[in-house]
Amino acid sequence: MNTAIPLLVIGLVFGGGIGFTIAAANGITLDGHDHAAHGAMAGMDHSAMDHGETLSLDVTGTSPTLSLMILEDPAVGYNLHIMTENFRFSPQNASLDHVEGEGHAHVYINGVKLGRFYGPWVHLDNLPAGKVAVDVTLNANDHRELAVGDTALRQTLTIQN
Repeated sequence: MNTAIPLLVIGLVFGGGIGFTIAAANGITLDGHDHAAHGAMAGMDHSAMDHGETLSLDVTGTSPTLSLMILEDPAVGYNLHIMTENFRFSPQNASLDHVEGEGHAHVYINGVKLGRFYGPWVHLDNLPAGKVAVDVTLNANDHRELAVGDTALRQTLTIQN
């Protein structure tokens, strides 16, 4: 009987376990790496991309607006319509510098981020039973949440699933 594959699997399991144990003993954590060191973000100030910060825009006649509508999908789930004015979705500029009037949306289900979206329609399925809070924010290209004056461009709708 060929024992090469079972021995390989056993070696990988024990080797991985020992590696994680040594890393933990030396205070090494698995919290990611600095994206600024490579790729599309090279040369950018990664600290400016704090997803928790807010970018407050001046109140003008051309300030962005946000409203939401949720329609039950005839097959399954719901269709979320993210309606904006004076704002355009710009996937080609994601993670780049802020440009007035463009960016993307973040969608949250019961406070948990579902993802980043670059268009006005999102299909929602596999939602938990009961009351579901659907929260949407408009965000700058650099991921900061947008606000007009002191008012966040954030809307919440609650559906009964």
